[in-house]
This record gives sequence, C-alpha cells and structure tokens, in this order.
Amino acid sequence: MQEKKTEMANKKPKKANLLDHHSIKHILDESVSEIVTSRGYEEDVRMSNIRLFFGTIIIVIALFAQFYNKKFPQNRDFLIGCILIIHLKEKNAILVTYPPKGSFTSTGLVVSSKLPRFSDEYTLTIASADPKSISAGKPVQFTKSVTHFTKDGVLVEGLFWKDVEALINDYAAEPKKSK
Repeated sequence: MQEKKTEMANKKPKKANLLDHHSIKHILDESVSEIVTSRGYEEDVRMSNIRLFFGTIIIVIALFAQFYNKKFPQNRDFLIGCILIIHLKEKNAILVTYPPKGSFTSTGLVVSSKLPRFSDEYTLTIASADPKSISAGKPVQFTKSVTHFTKDGVLVEGLFWKDVEALINDYAAEPKKSK
C-alpha cells in the first residue's frame, strides 16, 4: 500500500482539457487501465492486434473502392459493400485482460467505458472476457459524474482509484447464494 502512495506521488499528474470530452475520457480510460493492471491482471493484446489487422484490411478496401475503374452510379453496390465492411464496430472495450496469475478463475476481464457527448456521466463496466464460462462473474458497472478533476483539469487520482477498485472488488466478490 505504501508503494502505491510513493509511486503516485512520483508520477506526473494527468491533465485534461475540461472542454474536450474526448480528452477527459482518454485520461479516465488510461487511469482505469493502470488500476486494473496494477491489480495483477495482465493485458491481453490479441484483440488489439486483430483490430490493427482489420484496420489494415479496411484501408486496402477503401483504397480499392476509391480507385475502382467504374464511376459512381455503376459501382454503387460495390461501395455499399465496402461501407458495410468498414462499419464493423468494437464494443467500447478499453482493456481486455488475462486472469490474474494464481487465480482460480479461468477468464479475464473486459473493461469498457462510455462518456456520451454533452454529458458528464462516465460509465465504467467490468465484465468477464468469456461470459459463458462457469467462472464468469456478473457484469458490474458504475455511472458517475466526471468530478474527479480540479478546475485546472488535473485528475484527482486518489478518488478515482478508490471508485475503480471498489468496482473491481464488486466484480470479484463471491456471488451470494439465495435459498
């Protein structure tokens, strides 16, 4: 515990532009990733690699659609097909993990977040990477106002850290058995 405090004191404070919700979400997501990985969850980068691969394919398809030898009215079906391929959308996942080492669970976590435009409500969700697994817990989430910043845009990490750790603890808690 003492190591965490000295580590947080030595880190450069995270600053966001309070008028830009993308900047705020990026800082919060980055902090969530740090908190989850500090709890012993190792990041699973396979999904990121797959997204990069699909991104490359999408760029090739877009270039092919741009320089296709037919003009617009004749290549309409081809363009619609390209657009449908491009709109493969990820779920708002910011982190996918392996299970912690030495854990009895066989699934990692999928951490996702939302911060809608023109809203101050940040929603953080933690779910199982394999929801059909017998060791998968029920997804947990919290929605809170983005009040973890000073007026200068510096993230107050201590408060945010407590909220995220409480959510991780809620997910990891044994489910209560009903009679």
